[in-house]
Amino acid sequence: MKLLIIGLGSIAQKHIQVLRELQPDVILYALRSSMDSTNYDHIHNIFSVDTINEIQPDFILISNPTVLHASTLLSLTSFNIPLFIEKPVLHNLDSAPILLDWITNKSIKNYIACNLRFLDSLVYVKNEVLKSPSALNEVNVYAGSYLPDWRPNKNFRNTYSANASMGGGVHLDLIHELDYIYWMFGKPKQTNAVLRSVSSLSIDAVDYANYSCMYDSFTVNVILNYYRKDSKRTLELVFNEGTILVDLLLNKISSSDGTVLFQSNQTVFDTYKSQMRYFLEYLKSDTLYSMNDFNQGLDVLKIGLENDIKR
Repeated sequence: MKLLIIGLGSIAQKHIQVLRELQPDVILYALRSSMDSTNYDHIHNIFSVDTINEIQPDFILISNPTVLHASTLLSLTSFNIPLFIEKPVLHNLDSAPILLDWITNKSIKNYIACNLRFLDSLVYVKNEVLKSPSALNEVNVYAGSYLPDWRPNKNFRNTYSANASMGGGVHLDLIHELDYIYWMFGKPKQTNAVLRSVSSLSIDAVDYANYSCMYDSFTVNVILNYYRKDSKRTLELVFNEGTILVDLLLNKISSSDGTVLFQSNQTVFDTYKSQMRYFLEYLKSDTLYSMNDFNQGLDVLKIGLENDIKR
């Protein structure tokens, strides 16, 4: 198997580690932006998309900064190679129609990487909890953490997350939450959002996002932020007969009285492994559409960008 990687940051390194475990004979290539780019063992550098036909990769992994996804994909439109695209699919919708036409018309296999779809506790909610005969009245989602702690050896203000011009913002970084809501419940009937950049972090990217996603018989409320020092990542489901709390950081599900209903020892790295295993099986299958294809990625992005005005 041959893989071409575009973007060799920390996320790409996780995907590479997983792929080497699952497919030890994989041959890795990376499209680099400069001859001075850092060299990595067992990764062959190329410097032009014109070289892709010589390599003939089995798929292309796009994990460069979000703001570069559109231009990267546009540079690949002469090819018909499966795509593994790290979330979010794009940083805005400007190039979406052209790219969607290309992917659709050429029947290109593609997958938008959202590894929380493989988190055991969320899989349990989707497959077991939501089958409850009790009516669901409300869903509350919260994801807050402290951006300066994300990359301890870097000035957080220089990272893409903190800069709107680089495709940063909590509404894009933590789009996982919107993705798993879409995965569990489908597209909302209506979405209202407040996106702000007014916290003590003093960054120009969105550092607080609050969404209300309306469905026929319940509402999903989603809060995302960059400034919470005691990290919290939860999903709360309010049923007629009681409330269920999912702690994503502990991979645990509890009832309102504290009874543990489900717990997993699965690690975050395990979710990346499950995701890549799924993708490799998808590549070998006759199925054109993945569980999270480009069109779905655009649906989630549209929710994330709703009322994209800092107030």
